[in-house]
Amino acid sequence: MLETVTVLTPLHYLYLVGVIVILTVMVMRKDTPAVCIGFLFLLGATGMGTVIGGIQTVFGAMLYAAREFMEVIATIALVTALSKALSDLGSDYLLMRPMSRIMKTPTLTWWILGLTMLLFSLFLWPSPSVALVGAIMLPFAVRAGLKPLSAAMAMNLFGHGIALSYDVVIQGAPAISASAGGITTSQILTQGRPVFLVMGVSTVTAAFLLNRKTLSVQGGREVNPRDLMKEPVLKPASGFSRPAVILAVATPLAFLGDIAAMLVFDLRGGDATSLVSGTAVLLMCLGSAIAFRKDCLEKITGYLTDGFLFAIRIFAPVIAIGAFFFLGGEGISSIMGEMPTKGIMNDWALWLASHAPLNKYLIGAIQMVAGALTGLDGSGFSGLPLTGALASTFGTAVEASVPVLASLGQITAIFVGGGTIVPWGLIPVAAICDVSPLELARKNFLPVIIGFVCAFLTACFLL
Repeated sequence: MLETVTVLTPLHYLYLVGVIVILTVMVMRKDTPAVCIGFLFLLGATGMGTVIGGIQTVFGAMLYAAREFMEVIATIALVTALSKALSDLGSDYLLMRPMSRIMKTPTLTWWILGLTMLLFSLFLWPSPSVALVGAIMLPFAVRAGLKPLSAAMAMNLFGHGIALSYDVVIQGAPAISASAGGITTSQILTQGRPVFLVMGVSTVTAAFLLNRKTLSVQGGREVNPRDLMKEPVLKPASGFSRPAVILAVATPLAFLGDIAAMLVFDLRGGDATSLVSGTAVLLMCLGSAIAFRKDCLEKITGYLTDGFLFAIRIFAPVIAIGAFFFLGGEGISSIMGEMPTKGIMNDWALWLASHAPLNKYLIGAIQMVAGALTGLDGSGFSGLPLTGALASTFGTAVEASVPVLASLGQITAIFVGGGTIVPWGLIPVAAICDVSPLELARKNFLPVIIGFVCAFLTACFLL
């Protein structure tokens, strides 16, 4: 049974003020790291009772965030290093030519990119899929006239949104929700299917319609991909060099081999991501060795340096932002030691659930709010045990469908925290596409909210 009696402390209220201030600053399109650092100090001083504790919390939280982000930082750095090598050799140009026959307009390219990301993410999960799709298809999409920001939206909403929230193949998210809610995974996938489908279709449709006039890099005019093809840096006297051809052939074959290995050996999450990242760096070394020969050692060092400089430049402000929101989840124990709470935002969600009048529709709304609140830590999955338990407790109390309620909480937790709304959850896609995570979050916000409304209205008919 879910414990719904929650005692709120000054730490809870201070954290809520911090969330409101940070979100307000974001809406004003101002940078938030300084605000996050200030509230980290205040929360540390309040929770630990000393100024020294506040100072230590600032560093401890940022170190914790850096460790949490390190896998993504390394992945982005290594894939960027490979992309730089592909570009210098001209291999990306060779890879682009057959794709240009399909990706003829920014509009068509947007849907192809999104659906490809959806397919990969259903079988591999979004994190490794971002690296795969980004390394192979993103250059094609941009040269077909699609804005990098629009490409990031497509990859993000289809992958970290639809695929991760429904998770019909790997079934990680529904399994967590079902376990906490005392129901089966198949109940969530079947009874909640209409809610998931409406959420996905309405979100990507809204995103496309709201941005259809600005998908192109040239103010909305459809662009001929041939006009956007650039010449390689390492251009031979006639035709393409042998190293360029070798790397152009080896890259897709290697990544297809990765996909096969993931399916055969059931590699998921971090294991799948490490396979993709390792493949990327080995391909970069291969291309450098056969193209630059005696200078390959220096070139490999240069590519790695460029990749990590790019990744760190993207992550530097996000580490500070993530540090604040990790403090609101289970990370508080690792950062500040043993505390009377296991998650400040979880406590707020429980408090809200226990102080609202109960009926089917309010419970549905509470599920969505609870999921969104727990998603603010940028994880997406951390709130699923809570929303699953809430669905069981309050669904039983008002005789509403527990699987549908659990589906609502799962949708908002993952769409918010899994990587479509909070900037610190958008880093993989934003970095691969070289766009601002804050700008991507703003672009995603309205389509996702429209999706939430449509999903809630659908659920009202099923509760």
